[in-house]
Amino acid sequence: MPELPEVETIRRVIEPQLWGLAIRELILHRPEVIAHPEPEEFCRRLMGQTFCSLKRRGKFLILELSGGDRVIVHLRMTGCLLVTPEDYPQEKHTHVVFRLEKGLELRFSDTRRFGRLWLLKKGEADTYSGIEKLGMEPLDTALTGLYLQNHWGKRKKAIKDCLLEQNVLAGIGNIYSDEILFQARIRPDRPAGSLIGEEWDSLARIIPQCLSFFIRKNQLSPEEYLESKGQDYRNTPYLQVYGRQGLPCPSCGTSLCRTVIGGRSSVYCPCCQKLV
Repeated sequence: MPELPEVETIRRVIEPQLWGLAIRELILHRPEVIAHPEPEEFCRRLMGQTFCSLKRRGKFLILELSGGDRVIVHLRMTGCLLVTPEDYPQEKHTHVVFRLEKGLELRFSDTRRFGRLWLLKKGEADTYSGIEKLGMEPLDTALTGLYLQNHWGKRKKAIKDCLLEQNVLAGIGNIYSDEILFQARIRPDRPAGSLIGEEWDSLARIIPQCLSFFIRKNQLSPEEYLESKGQDYRNTPYLQVYGRQGLPCPSCGTSLCRTVIGGRSSVYCPCCQKLV
């Protein structure tokens, strides 16, 4: 699943390509990916509107339109957005096509069909997508150790599971929770309530540093993004622990261990990240 760094990469690549382009036609190959409103109204309202901006909130993308409406997109596991020429070969699982000016198209594809799109009218409250339930952005300068401690400091739940709670911090998933906890030298299965003040402060400092690092490393040109069909992120060589079980720890050389926390795989160094 794309996490905050990947979704931010998509936003930065696609926004300049869409800015100021009007929608000439919509094609729905899979109407069921339109979660709100009915597909017919979705198409009718969007016709003729112009893209003004593309924003990110957690793992959501928000397409803002000239009429004040907005399209919210969640890519879920395998969703992808591409801006292509009209004659560019369509991906097999392309479900929505926005035909635009200048011979371009915005395409939404999704192999597993879990991704969804919502259209909200100007001034309409979002009671549909779940975006209003999201917590603080991890890159927000207001993030502090005290904020994290206030939410999780009395929890018996594993700190790894806490980092995935989107209603507290929006955008962190399985990959970057492992990376963050390794950099913070906190074992992922430690109960959150066992952390002390300095560890909360360390987490609050490392979270934005880690995510910002991977945003920079994911940087792609529009040409590179299109050539890779939106799937070639540059983070893999820089991951220190995620997916590296059995390999040497980059800090101490100890073999990295894998465990399962909340049904998700998690990798850590038993030497650098002690249970305490």
